[in-house]
Amino acid sequence: MPFLRTSLLSAEPAGVLESIDELFALAHAMEQEATKKYDSLAQEMRGQGKDDLAEVFTRLAAAEREHVDSVTQWSQSRRGKRPDPAMVRWEAPEALAPEAAAEMKTSRLMTPYRALAMAVRNEERAFAFWSYLAAYSHDPEVKKASEAMAREELGHVATLRKERRRAYHHEHDRSGAEASSAPVRQIDARELELRLVAQLAEMEQTLSGPEAIRIRDIRQQAVGMADAATGLGSFPASMEHKGPLEIAEALVDGYLEGAERSNDAADLERLQQLAERAISRLAWLRSLTVN
Repeated sequence: MPFLRTSLLSAEPAGVLESIDELFALAHAMEQEATKKYDSLAQEMRGQGKDDLAEVFTRLAAAEREHVDSVTQWSQSRRGKRPDPAMVRWEAPEALAPEAAAEMKTSRLMTPYRALAMAVRNEERAFAFWSYLAAYSHDPEVKKASEAMAREELGHVATLRKERRRAYHHEHDRSGAEASSAPVRQIDARELELRLVAQLAEMEQTLSGPEAIRIRDIRQQAVGMADAATGLGSFPASMEHKGPLEIAEALVDGYLEGAERSNDAADLERLQQLAERAISRLAWLRSLTVN
C-alpha cells in the first residue's frame, strides 16, 4: 500500500474497515476528537487574552460539532442506530498533530491565518485517510461510504481555505501607497496548469509502480483542467518558476477566489468543479512519497 505513505498521514492506517457500522463509529470518533481539540484551544486562547484566536477555534469547534451530528444522522438513516464507539478497533490520524497544538498554544507569532492554515492541513490529512480506506476496502458498501467521507473532507478543506484567505487579506491589508507601481506580467490558470503538467511529467520519470500511475493520472487530469481553465484567474508569471506544490496550491486559491467572486452561474459551476479537483490534486501531491 505505498502510494499514500504520506506527509499528511504519519503512518499508514492499521487496516481496512470491515463494515459500514465500523466506518460510522470511526468517523464519529474522529469528528468528536476534533471538536474537543478545538474547544480546548478556544479556552486556552481566551485564557491568554487572545480573543481573535479564541473566536477562530470556537468557529472550528462549532463546525466539527455539525460534522458529528451529520455522521450520527447518517448512521441512524442507514443502520437505524447511533455510531457505536466500541466498534473503533484502531487509532485514526489525530485531529490535530501534537506539535501543531503545542505551537498554537505557545507561539507568540500565532495568528488567525496561521491557525486556519493548520486547520486546512488537518482536513487534508482526513481526506488522505478516507481516500486510503476507500482505495483498499474489500467491501463495496464501505468503499462507497469512505469515498463519500473523502468528498465531505474536500468540502471542509474548501471552506477553511476561504476562511484562511480572508484572514490573510485582513492581516496583510496594504494601502495603495505601499503597493508596487511597477506592472507585473500576469498569466491565466491555463498557462499555470500547463506548467504543472510539465512538472508532473518530470516527476513521473523518477517514480515507479503505484506512485507513477497516480502521478500520470494527475497529469492527465491537469491537461483537461487546463482546457477548462482558459481565461480564468490571474497569477504573477513568476509562479511558473515555482515547484509543483506551490503551483498546485496557487491554483486551488485561484479557483476558490474566482468562484467566490463569480456572478455567472456557468462560470461559478466551472470554477467550483475546478476547485474541487485542484484540492484533491493538492492533497494527493502532498501525500505522494517522492524520492
